[in-house]
Amino acid sequence: MTSMLAFLAPWEFSPTVLLACLGAGALYLRGAARLRRDGRPVGAWRGIAFFAGLTLAYLVLQTHYDYLAQHVFWVHRLQHLILHHLAPLLIVLATPHEVLGAGLPERLRERVLRPLWFSAPVRAVYRTLQQPWIASALFVGLIYFWLIPDIHLYAMLSVPLYNLMNWGMLVDGLLFWWLIVDPRPVAAYGTPGHVTRIAMLWLVMLPQIALGAYIALSTHDLYTVYGLCGRPWPISPLTDQQIGGLITWIPAAMMSVVGGLIVLRLWVRAGAGAGRRWGGVRREVCGA
Repeated sequence: MTSMLAFLAPWEFSPTVLLACLGAGALYLRGAARLRRDGRPVGAWRGIAFFAGLTLAYLVLQTHYDYLAQHVFWVHRLQHLILHHLAPLLIVLATPHEVLGAGLPERLRERVLRPLWFSAPVRAVYRTLQQPWIASALFVGLIYFWLIPDIHLYAMLSVPLYNLMNWGMLVDGLLFWWLIVDPRPVAAYGTPGHVTRIAMLWLVMLPQIALGAYIALSTHDLYTVYGLCGRPWPISPLTDQQIGGLITWIPAAMMSVVGGLIVLRLWVRAGAGAGRRWGGVRREVCGA
């Protein structure tokens, strides 16, 4: 029990991580309570998904797991799998924007955040980043960029670069996966079509497979920084690298498969909704 509590204690305390996670959780609970009072209860599974994703992000950023991620390559790759894939997907599956918005103080939401969100510069940046091909290229590009051996070395030895790398992966993951699983009607909100979303998942899956295979099958140590910092348990550099490559190769690719299944579910649901609407129109026109 004591060792578990020691593991959960912050390795390098970050007030930003703590405040972001506590703030998001508090806003969600406040928003869910407010929506329930208004007769619009939030489904339990949405809350479970949101807090599961939030908890996973906190655990890999703020506990002693972060120490291991700085000293073992495969633990680092698992950290980024969670930050870039799993945690963001769980969070956006909860479609939390309405709940978080309801949790904000009304004056702050209406007088500050809403005008800021709908301002031309912010909307222009957001729409550019959320163009399907730009979002896909950025998603894969960040993985490749931070795994360039020389850049990876500097990032792991520099606290600002290390934090930028981790936060960048999390934010980019949230943007990408929201684009993939956005449940709002395509025609009404201009979200990518379902075929485009599936194409995006293929586009990000194949380069990850290639990169993971290259790392796992390399016969020399690509990431010497972990030897310099010292691994906390006996493991050869090549074994460490092979496991990290496999994590980049297989589980990351499987996340695209999971995303594809979710998109297919959304597609079927959208088709069923369209069928019901067309049936209603036909009955009205035909007097049935």
